Amino acid sequence: MAQFSVGGNNPVTELEQLNEAVTEFASRAAEKLRKQHSLATQVMVFIRTSPFRKDAQYSRSMSVPLVRPSADTGVIVHAALLGLKTIYRPGFKLAKAGVMLLDLQSDSVSQGELDLGYASDDPQGQAADKTQLMSAMDGLNQRYGRGTLKMASSGLAGDKRLWSMKQQRRTPGYTTCLADLPVARA
Repeated sequence: MAQFSVGGNNPVTELEQLNEAVTEFASRAAEKLRKQHSLATQVMVFIRTSPFRKDAQYSRSMSVPLVRPSADTGVIVHAALLGLKTIYRPGFKLAKAGVMLLDLQSDSVSQGELDLGYASDDPQGQAADKTQLMSAMDGLNQRYGRGTLKMASSGLAGDKRLWSMKQQRRTPGYTTCLADLPVARA
């Protein structure tokens, strides 16, 4: 599961800004999914306004099932943007958006399927294995820094973009990061 905040003092109102944020979040979630050797079968995207503002309130989410389990950044971003396009309504000052990967499974086990005749222009229906491409992308980002290679829909504004992740209250990763382990001193 990956969940991130956007907006903060600068609420997001435009679909283009939300597309950038959701692309970034889905890309990071897909990278983490590959690190743990897992696949997702559904992508959930959500948006909401701040419950503390007196503006009009709006909160929606949508789960988009994938044709086959995947850890491919392109497939996961496509599903997240499809869901976002469905739930977005103009005129609201959005404070939070997020992407969650659902029904995770190991990438070592795959369910076969019959040829159902999916259209070749459907990114989820393509049988092409992009494992090497995703590994190369992860390797370059690890070597040269996060964001060296990224999906085009995440935008090119960098630090000048209006939305940004808020991670001040992020829970430490006690079970996954040795640096986050609490230390007792006597």
